[in-house]
Amino acid sequence: MKSNTEKFGKAPHQPSLWTRADALKVHADDPTTTQPLVSADFPVLSNEVFIWDTMPLRDLDGNITSVDGWSVIFTLTADRHPNDPEYIDENGNYDITRDWNDRHGRAKMYYWFSRTGKDWKLGGRVMAEGVSPTAREWAGTPILLNEQGDVDLYYTAVTPGATIVKVRGRVVTTEHGVSMVGFEKVKPLFEADGKMYQTEAQNPFWGFRDPWPFRDPNDGKLYMLFEGNVAGERGSHKVGKAEIGDVPPGYEDVGNSRFQTACVGIAVARDEDGDDWEMLPPLLTAVGVNDQTERPHFVFQDGKYYLFTISHTFTYADGVTGPDGVYGFVADSLFGPYVPLNGSGLVLGNPSSQPFQTYSHCVMPNGLVTSFIDSVPTDESGTQIRIGGTEAPTVEIRIKGQQTFVVAEYDYGYIPPMLDVTLK
Repeated sequence: MKSNTEKFGKAPHQPSLWTRADALKVHADDPTTTQPLVSADFPVLSNEVFIWDTMPLRDLDGNITSVDGWSVIFTLTADRHPNDPEYIDENGNYDITRDWNDRHGRAKMYYWFSRTGKDWKLGGRVMAEGVSPTAREWAGTPILLNEQGDVDLYYTAVTPGATIVKVRGRVVTTEHGVSMVGFEKVKPLFEADGKMYQTEAQNPFWGFRDPWPFRDPNDGKLYMLFEGNVAGERGSHKVGKAEIGDVPPGYEDVGNSRFQTACVGIAVARDEDGDDWEMLPPLLTAVGVNDQTERPHFVFQDGKYYLFTISHTFTYADGVTGPDGVYGFVADSLFGPYVPLNGSGLVLGNPSSQPFQTYSHCVMPNGLVTSFIDSVPTDESGTQIRIGGTEAPTVEIRIKGQQTFVVAEYDYGYIPPMLDVTLK
């Protein structure tokens, strides 16, 4: 398998590398990069459904947007089954952990609305049953297009395959709430090509999902970030000197890290409506470091490009590790080069005492970071847990150059708008 430079040698840009040397600098429980402890007595948004990945309504510049004073979020959602015999254990109790772990297979896109940026009310399904072409509706981005309330929902249609798609509808407001209308025709946009981005045929554990469209503040073009894996047959990738980086003696052995091939992908629109896209080489690769760079997104600040992505402890390669959480990189231009924030890339990780408390962080341009609660220990040993499936407390980070700092914590699911659009 060719290295990054060889593989993308004639490409318009060279992907930046998150190296093993960078990852060795990851330090769990640093108070400046650690999410505060989530209490086991957290409130639940709904007893009827689980929610996880949260997608606030925004514009193409990244601003979190309300409409006629109503804040709107989209979430990956699945029904809870407390009375389903399939999820009743041998003692007759509801096995919520198994129900929660099975949620991905029945994920659907729902929306919620609020006057306060919290206290969310369930609006319901975004698309009617049968509209989406695949069994699962996985994460993406809802974009408010104009003052008429038109919304493009970019998301991932999964099983069979994984396709980046979009569906257009409209947000309608009244004095009493919000409705989503339309969302009836799903348009496929693109799939992994096997040349830059790994396909399912090359690797049954591949990832290709999480579209995040944006307008570049410098060139004005419409682009899209997404999660991918570097193309090539599973196990064939080379973890060379560039991917290893400057490591100390004794850390040259990369083990089986060739199986970790995550990247942050990018595509550019050929039209203004976002219906025709061209995939470009990845912005960032993590070959030999990690196998997932999920839900990539930008914050544009001080003329810089702050690239954020989420990843897990279990997706790290041999010889390196880090907490579940959000990782970040910064560059002076869209196509890099990117360097890891805080020297390592770690921006906001779970504490080691509660390693699975939160996930799927989204860093907003105002510095607020939303996520969902996964599971929280209810005893000192950590053997007893409480399943979440609800919004976590919002955390505020401050970004200063190549460093970030945790500075505040707010209420559960607090996602205030940055601007309000009055519909016409």
